[in-house]
Order: sequence, then structure tokens, then C-alpha cells
Amino acid sequence: MAEGEEVQKQAQETLARVEEEVVVTDVPQAEKAAATTVEKVPPPVPDTEEPTKPKPIKEEPEEGAAEAEVSKSGDNINDEKSIPLSGSFKEESTRVSDLPETEKKALEELKQLIQEALNKHEFTTLPSPPPPPPPPPKEDQEKPEALEEKDKNPVEEKPSQVVADDETANPESETVAEPEKIAEPAIEGETVEVTETVVVTEVIEEKVAAEVVDDDGAKTVEAIKETIVSVSSLVPQEPTPTTSEATKEAEEKAAPSLEAEAEEKDAKVETLASLLAEEVSIWGVPLLADERSDVILLKFLRARDFKVKDAFTMIKNTVRWRKEFGIDELVEQELGSDLEKVAFMHGFDRDGHPVCYNVYGEFQNKELYQKAFSDEEKRLRFLRWRIQFLERSIRKLDFKPGGISTLVQVNDLKNSPGPNKWELRQATKQALQLLQDNYPEFVAKQVFINVPWWYLAVNRMISPFLTQRTKSKFVFAGPSKSAETLLRYITAEQVPVKYGGLSKDGEFGTTDAVTEVTVRPAAKHTVEFPVTESCLLTWEVRVVGWDVSYGAEFVPSAEESYTVIIQKARKVASSEEPVVCNSFKIGEPGKVVLTIDNATSKKKKLLYRLKTKASSD
Repeated sequence: MAEGEEVQKQAQETLARVEEEVVVTDVPQAEKAAATTVEKVPPPVPDTEEPTKPKPIKEEPEEGAAEAEVSKSGDNINDEKSIPLSGSFKEESTRVSDLPETEKKALEELKQLIQEALNKHEFTTLPSPPPPPPPPPKEDQEKPEALEEKDKNPVEEKPSQVVADDETANPESETVAEPEKIAEPAIEGETVEVTETVVVTEVIEEKVAAEVVDDDGAKTVEAIKETIVSVSSLVPQEPTPTTSEATKEAEEKAAPSLEAEAEEKDAKVETLASLLAEEVSIWGVPLLADERSDVILLKFLRARDFKVKDAFTMIKNTVRWRKEFGIDELVEQELGSDLEKVAFMHGFDRDGHPVCYNVYGEFQNKELYQKAFSDEEKRLRFLRWRIQFLERSIRKLDFKPGGISTLVQVNDLKNSPGPNKWELRQATKQALQLLQDNYPEFVAKQVFINVPWWYLAVNRMISPFLTQRTKSKFVFAGPSKSAETLLRYITAEQVPVKYGGLSKDGEFGTTDAVTEVTVRPAAKHTVEFPVTESCLLTWEVRVVGWDVSYGAEFVPSAEESYTVIIQKARKVASSEEPVVCNSFKIGEPGKVVLTIDNATSKKKKLLYRLKTKASSD
């Protein structure tokens, strides 16, 4: 026995050492540190970027068709090159009918969990604190008493030895397990007496086992089990009827009616629970109320790779956070207009997504920077303003299946504060965490413009740790490529003038379409506006980056009429007025001709639009 225990003990110690070595050598310390660093690396957005949620590291990869470009900005802007990084992000369908079966099943499971939680009011009920741990047993007091009893009654160990060896006779065990006496047919009273004896025997055996367990626990328990089984097998198995046949039949007949009553009761309880279920809304959409709810639930499922329990936990946490943060009240509050130039909504992209512009260069204004980030209270106010701005933008989205339920973010990094601004980094980090946890899948694309060279270097270091899905949402452009990049995703009439478009207050609006033409290097391009009747012709023209010559003239259709110079040809520098607006009153049929002479070695983007008004004469 002692030798077996020693061998077993040595084997356990050897196994423990092996497991310890595996744990230590499985991941080297350098790799552990690297892994920790990767988890804490923020997404490839500037410290000043409005931290919308590109899903960190755990998102499923999805390939797109086109390539997003990254424009590298160095000391010499003219040396910028477009570097394809990843496939362009393609949004998934928000129609349930378009989903694969596995995703449909996950959606239904999530809806079922939410319905149960609504019935139990789990969304608004705070989780109960865990119960206090039970007090530890008083081992120090019990052990001496057990030892004293063991010293006083050393003879009691003898039955356990007899039972364990199963070879030496014991008067006690012989008396209990006599097969002749128990097997004889006897009257009911004698049977009761035998049963009582068996019960007493079991108690004795358990007591003995408890006392000897320290010496030879495993063997004693095995012996006791064998003894009890042998005794029980000798007890006569005579069924004692408790009810009559008529009573049994009555019970069998009553069972179906009782089951029906139980089912009816459960149905009533479920109906009552559904009537009393709490109502929970997110972004103005009640959960499980209509098909819009499916679009929102799909956002949480995609954020958690369609893991239903993780998505359900995320929704519960989001609902509780919104209540604690007071989102519904925050949306209605007035927080001032100090930061209205920092972030604003303007127009739509080519696919119909609302476009949000984040202008970080505004924080070069020291007074504004201090007002936003100088202390914890002001940083909290900035955070509340940022959440309010996002909430108001989201509530304008269309959550119907097939509708537009995401935004496009344009992040202008021109003159943005560097990474040495600790206050701004803290506010950004805090906002980023909130947006990642509570605003899943709301960004269709992140476009970074006027990107400095150092930011691209940081992005290249972070890029290998990002998923293909995350990288496909990002587009980077240096200063000389910013306008061209924006026009790739947003039409010129929707792009603000300051970013290379024609959208501004004036006679033309976003509904007036813009024609885009590429002017080849060292080439001349003309645009003609035919006119057949008297009118007032107005047009806007812009060449992105200019450095070309521009002129305009009216050429009448009649041969005897003279050509009228509207705008004498002149070279327009890049620093001059970005948009030229002209008008000309026409009294006879003819055409207006615009001439663009590109003498540079680079192609240029020409933008123009026109409208006519009936002449009052």
C-alpha cells in the first residue's frame, strides 16, 4: 500500500512539473508582451480622429472588388504616390432574405434571447451583486476532537479492517449478513426488523469509514460499497402495494387533464409576461417591434462574428450604458456651438451615405483647445458633445431593410495637433472605447485626407495587426491627392469648396449636377454651352489645383455678328479663388465657349455646371 502511494505521488509531481513547463514555454515572454501591445494598439486613426468603431481584431474578413489608395505625403508634396493597401469594403445586406441560413438562425436565436430578457425586465434591472462567500470550516477545532475520539476507541478500527480484507470473520458483520435468517419467509413484522438492522449496519459502516478515511480512504470506501450491496441483495424484494387498482386507474385518467391545466396556466403566464414586457429602444427603434429592429440586431451580430451570446451581452451592456449616460435626455440638450466647426454633416457620398467631416486642425486654436480639454470636467463635456453629435446623426439614418444605415467619415488631418497633446489623446481614447462598445457597424468608410508623412509611417506599423475587413474601410490621401480622393467617393456638388468640390452657399445647390472632365497634360480643353433664345446664362467652373489658363467667350450663330470676350484668358494660380462664377446675358442664338489650357505635365480635374434663366427684357 505505501509503495503504491509513493509511486502515485511521484507520478503526480512529475505531471505537475511537465504542465508547468508547458505553460511557461508555450508563449515566450517577448511574444506575450507583443500580444499585449497588439491588443492595446488603437485603430489606424490619428489621436485626434473621431473614434468611430472600426471593429478591432475580431472582425470577420470580407474582400471587396476595388482597391483603396493610400497617398504618401513627404517633405515634397509633389513626390506623393498612391499605394494600394487593401480591397474596398463592401457592405453586407441588411435584408434577412439575403442572409445565409447560419446567419438567419443566429438572428432568430438572438431575437428569442431578447424577448425572454424583455419579459423578465433584464435590460433595465441592474444585476444583483454576487452572494458573500461562505465562512471557512473550523478545521482546527474539528481535527483535535476527531483525534481524541479515535484514541479513545481504537478497537473500532477493527471492523473496517475486517470489511476491507473480506477474509477475517467479524461477529458484527456476520450477524447482519446471515443469509439463512433473511432468506426465510417471515411475517411482516420480522421483515421490518431486518430492514431496521440493515439501516443500522449502514450507519455503522459510514461511521467507521469516516474514521479510517485518513489511513486508507479509497480501499475502505470500496469495501463498504461491496458490503452494502451484498446486504441489500439478501433483503427480500416483495412489492408492497400502496394503492388499489381503481385508484391507479383514476390517477391515470386524471393525468391528461392535469397536464392540460398546466399547459394552459403556462400559456397564460407567457401571455401576461409579454403584456408586461418592458419596452426598450435604441436610436429611436424599439427592439423587436418591426423589421427595423432586425437591421440593428444584425449590427451587433456582425460586431461579434455572429456569436449569439456575445452579441446578446453586447446589446444588454449597450442598453444599460445608454440609460446610465442619459442618451435620450442628452439628445435634447443644448451644449453650445463652440465645436460646430470641429465636426459637421455635409452631403452624401455616391452610394447615398451621409458624410461626416472631422476637422482636427481646428484644435490649433489654443482657446478652443483649452475650452475642450484643459481639465477632466471639460473633457467630459467634450465627450458628451461628441456622443450627442453622433446620436443626432444616427437618428437620421434609414433602418429599414435595404436602407442606408451607415455613415462615411472624412477625417481632415491638416494642421492637426501632434501625438504630444496628452489631453486630446485621453479624450480620444475614452471616446473610442465608448464608440467601439456601443456603436457597432456604423461606418461604411473612413477617408483620411491631408495625411502627414509621420501618420502614414505609424499606420504601416499597425496595419499588419488589422483584419482585412478593417483595412478595407480605410482610405488615406496626402495633401496633393485629397481632393481627387474625395471626388472618387463623393460627387463634386456634395463636396465642400474647401475640400475640392463646388458645394457652397449661393445660386447653385446640391441638386445642380456637376460635370467632371479630366484635362490631359499639355493639352487644351474647350466646353461649349449652346443657346437658342434670349436668356441669362450662369455657370461655375473650377479646376482642382488650377495652375492652368482659363478664358470664356460668346460666339453668335449669325456670321455677321461679332465674338464677345466674357473672360480674357489668364492663368489661375492654385492660391487664388477656388471657384469662378460668371454670368452672361444673351440676346441672340449662339454658344458660350470656355477654354482650359493645361500647360503642366500633370492631368487636371475640371468641374463645371450651368443654369439658364429667362431674360426679363
